[in-house]
Amino acid sequence: MRRRPRIPPSPLPQREGVDPVRIRLPRDGEWATVREHLVERLAAGAGVIDGMLGDGLIVGADGRPVAPDAAYEPGMFVWFHRELPDEVPVPFALDVVYRDDHIVVADKPHFLATTPRGSHVAETALARLRRELGLPAIGAAHRLDRLTAGLVLFTVRPEERGAYQTLFRDRLVRKEYEAVAPYDAGLALPRMVTSRIVKERGVLAAREVAGEPNALTEVELTGHRAGLGRYRLLPRTGQTHQLRVHMNTLGVPILGDPLYPVVTGPVPAGDFRRPLQLLARVLEFTDPVTGRAHRFVSGRALRAWSSYDDWARKA
Repeated sequence: MRRRPRIPPSPLPQREGVDPVRIRLPRDGEWATVREHLVERLAAGAGVIDGMLGDGLIVGADGRPVAPDAAYEPGMFVWFHRELPDEVPVPFALDVVYRDDHIVVADKPHFLATTPRGSHVAETALARLRRELGLPAIGAAHRLDRLTAGLVLFTVRPEERGAYQTLFRDRLVRKEYEAVAPYDAGLALPRMVTSRIVKERGVLAAREVAGEPNALTEVELTGHRAGLGRYRLLPRTGQTHQLRVHMNTLGVPILGDPLYPVVTGPVPAGDFRRPLQLLARVLEFTDPVTGRAHRFVSGRALRAWSSYDDWARKA
């Protein structure tokens, strides 16, 4: 068995709470130079890579710029900072509900991504926490959809992150969500919804297919009024968009969902109206490092339940 290579520490600092990109050159390949490989791998265009190399923006493990004609070295690591996109700030607070030497639990607002991805990089919960708390090594133990609000667990020490991620992998975290959706008097609840969900790369919406179930959600109705229902959702698994898919399957899609039952056009940047009415309300687990029993509750409220007219207002 080939041993995994030791990854050197990054020679570049974070920028706006965002880590530099790290690339390891493959051990097999026919590239003559580092430049040739990066042009092919990054699909950014030869001019972009040449410009970065010429400006000394791509560095090796020693922090020195990689020369434009540097020979290809199998297994070599290089780093650079990605060009930060022009992001519209998410105008809602990211609240810290708990912090100790090992973890940080944040109460994430709607529209804020958990970790850098795609066009959301510096305007993410991870980057914000790194900047605001002065904790450059903080990392996410799991992710919450950008459109979903609520509790997210972050780890303070990189060497402990695996222990907390294992809690989620082994389903040792009790998660409770709250949703606002149409009320259907004929829908028998509570019930366990089971199905097989697949999410294909490049396709916005997940779908249910025949086969062995891989998604289980317990759905309860906790109240209803004026045609709306307030639901408690208890996921037993963690498939992508699982709660949104299962609520749509029951015929009561979550209010504000741009994907279910139909995919709508993209919302313009800066439009923070009518957020998805889904909230990660409770996070409960036994700390794998300290042994302490934790139970955290979000302080956020779903606006469509507390004030539907305010949530539905068009301007």
